[in-house]
Amino acid sequence: MQEKKVTYQELARQAQKKEKHQIVLAIADGKIRELFQTAKEGEEISFLTTANRIGHDTWVRSAVMLLMKAASDVAGSLQKGKLKVEFSIGRGLYCSPRDGRKVDSTFIDQVRERMRELVAQKIPFVKRTKTTDDAIALFESQGMVDKVQLFRYRRASCINVYELDGYYDYNYGYMVPDTGYIDCFDLFPYQDGLMLLLPERRDPEHLPVFEERKKLFKALEDSTRWGEKLGITTVGDLNDKICGGDLAELILVQEAMQESRIGRIAEDIAGRKGVKFVMIAGPSSSGKTTFSHRLSIQLKTFGLTPHPIEVDNYFVNRVDSPRDENGNYNYEVLECLDVALFNQNMTDLLAGKTVEMPEYNFVKGQREYHGDFLTLGPDDVLVIEGIHCLNEKLSYALPRKNKFKIYISALTQLNIDEHNRIPTTDGRLLRRIVRDARTRGASAQDTIRMWPSVRRGEEENIFPYQEDADVMFNSALVYELSVLKQYAEPVLF
Repeated sequence: MQEKKVTYQELARQAQKKEKHQIVLAIADGKIRELFQTAKEGEEISFLTTANRIGHDTWVRSAVMLLMKAASDVAGSLQKGKLKVEFSIGRGLYCSPRDGRKVDSTFIDQVRERMRELVAQKIPFVKRTKTTDDAIALFESQGMVDKVQLFRYRRASCINVYELDGYYDYNYGYMVPDTGYIDCFDLFPYQDGLMLLLPERRDPEHLPVFEERKKLFKALEDSTRWGEKLGITTVGDLNDKICGGDLAELILVQEAMQESRIGRIAEDIAGRKGVKFVMIAGPSSSGKTTFSHRLSIQLKTFGLTPHPIEVDNYFVNRVDSPRDENGNYNYEVLECLDVALFNQNMTDLLAGKTVEMPEYNFVKGQREYHGDFLTLGPDDVLVIEGIHCLNEKLSYALPRKNKFKIYISALTQLNIDEHNRIPTTDGRLLRRIVRDARTRGASAQDTIRMWPSVRRGEEENIFPYQEDADVMFNSALVYELSVLKQYAEPVLF
């Protein structure tokens, strides 16, 4: 008698009673498996929920395909319902209609209702393996030229695609078993498109309040439109540009564009009377140091004399540093800085006094003085860099009129294709992996292991203040992933 085959989904139903959050993936003998797959006898099995990063990404990916299917159903065809996932704002994914179409609130209401109908029907996400040629033919028939363009550069002979009730898509990662799993979302009009609001990983059963970030949206929108002008919005576009021999020109255009933008920021600073403190903040690997140097050069062209200041030099002595819940020193919080001394030094400089500037010895974990005296003249300006620079608590004693705040981040404008975006955090992580390997001798595993802690610090100390910036600067280059690949790939292998 043949033994009955059991799927991971069946096993997950039994294990769900012990889990606080929804199970979406299995781990069998150390390998991630989708729940529709058949379990093998003797495997060591555990599960991933929506509170796990990989599990949450799987859930979000499935929700996006559900949206695309619903939009095509309501519009009556794949082309009329075509949407592009642009970027994330807070906990929402901003999607825009293609081909210059507009979406109204009636259409969005109908799509939301259709999504709920599909959820109630628990329609399976069916994985199908196709040859690359067959996949190209399939997506050509669906008018998904972005995927066709991408697959032409694919080296593998087969491609896994997913089907949802006759709608096919390609997804870079795992999927949940069926639409019944996507039971928490909202859809509403936003700018010229719509916002798909989804739960965050730390509370995957409840929708967060949508936080509008107008300055961030504009920075992302400007970068996206610039990519469109260059004819590069997806990885397939970039591959075409490189293979066409146009990369050198693209690099020159991007560098000129960034230098022009930095020049306009410098001009804005020079044109504001009384600005003495340029405060620069941004998340890890956003290019703060490089930007501050380039900005300093531009400030000199307007007759100003910039002086770089690293807020890290105001660290309290290591023995006095606060610790986290695990007993480790926490260098991400404001309390690790001598904020009182920083404000005293800055107000003295603003008053025309001469100040001996500190330097932090990271080996000894102590603040030191080496005779570095500074006095601000009429054309002098301090270019201050640190993760807390947008937080008024850092510079509470300095008048707002004397400060110019800049938020910098690598806001990746490149998508893999129209439905698979490249998160800005992933772009920064790749930057950091390459930097750590080249300059600090750290392995990719070390960098990845500490990344959640870095991200927590960003969420708590940087992102809440980004809308307070006078300007936002996007340091991402549309071609940079192709450059990083040759350095990151060997380290990751």
